[in-house]
Amino acid sequence: MDLHKLISMLADGEFHSGEEIGECLGVSRAAIWKQIKRIEELGLDVFKVTGKGYKLSAPIRLLDGDRIFDGLNSSASSWIRKLDVLTITDSTNQRALDLADTVAGKGYLCFAEYQSQGRGRRGRKWVSPLGSNLYFSMVKEFANGAAALEGLSLMVGLSIVNALKEFDIGGLSLKWPNDVILEGKKVAGILLEMTGDPSGLCQVVIGVGINVAKSKMMDEIDQAWISLGEVSNSSLDRNQLAISVVNSLVASLEKFEVEGFAAFRPGWSEYDALKGRSVSLTTANNSINGDVVGVDDTGGLLLRTEGEVKCFKGGEITVRLES
Repeated sequence: MDLHKLISMLADGEFHSGEEIGECLGVSRAAIWKQIKRIEELGLDVFKVTGKGYKLSAPIRLLDGDRIFDGLNSSASSWIRKLDVLTITDSTNQRALDLADTVAGKGYLCFAEYQSQGRGRRGRKWVSPLGSNLYFSMVKEFANGAAALEGLSLMVGLSIVNALKEFDIGGLSLKWPNDVILEGKKVAGILLEMTGDPSGLCQVVIGVGINVAKSKMMDEIDQAWISLGEVSNSSLDRNQLAISVVNSLVASLEKFEVEGFAAFRPGWSEYDALKGRSVSLTTANNSINGDVVGVDDTGGLLLRTEGEVKCFKGGEITVRLES
């Protein structure tokens, strides 16, 4: 059975009988039951009522690749050569990495309704319930290797904030180096992965995850989190959100290639969640306490410690607020 077709039938939030589903999809009642259980395992709540059939606990709007592409501005649409919307994948970042050094990978954009192995920074799991949030990855080629990428994750975070403002989402801030914060809790994360020549032509996969709606599957997240739906006055359309974020991100990437992170530093500083705060910074070798001064033109974290200001770059660094 095509799982996407079944989900599409149930997306309206209305009851659909087993007979109706079976006739539409050409499958048996037993096959329907098996796939309903599968949908529940992927994070959707399904009501099962004798005599009525099956319905989702709430309607959902599935991602639509054509609608997303048609909604992009001319700059973004001309940059994208291939756009995929997958019902289920292991990881959009892995999908993009697999294509990154091919012709298909140039200007590649991949969305997924569900990720079985979604990942965040430092190998953490990114919980990815079906049809609830926004998960996507895009491939961007850079000519000057890792040196040209300083501050990229910060720029991506600022691009997300600028897009969310279009939906009247307030209370946003940015936590160095790659978290978008809403009312003090994580609402979006960024994962950058590079392939190719570290000192020359390379491809960077930019992975973004944004919490849009609550799901019981997200109870396993081991840090404070929030979804956009908890603060929005209206139902958010994930397709429109995708359009706005991609438009914002592509425009920022074009500017970043020419001017670097320095051009984004004032905007990022406006939303800096750590500036002026006392933090504990943990590297691979030791832990350092200090007060955050801000970020420099390369996106490095400026920390006042032991009477002097030191700059720390991304990588395997964890920053926690002092209690």
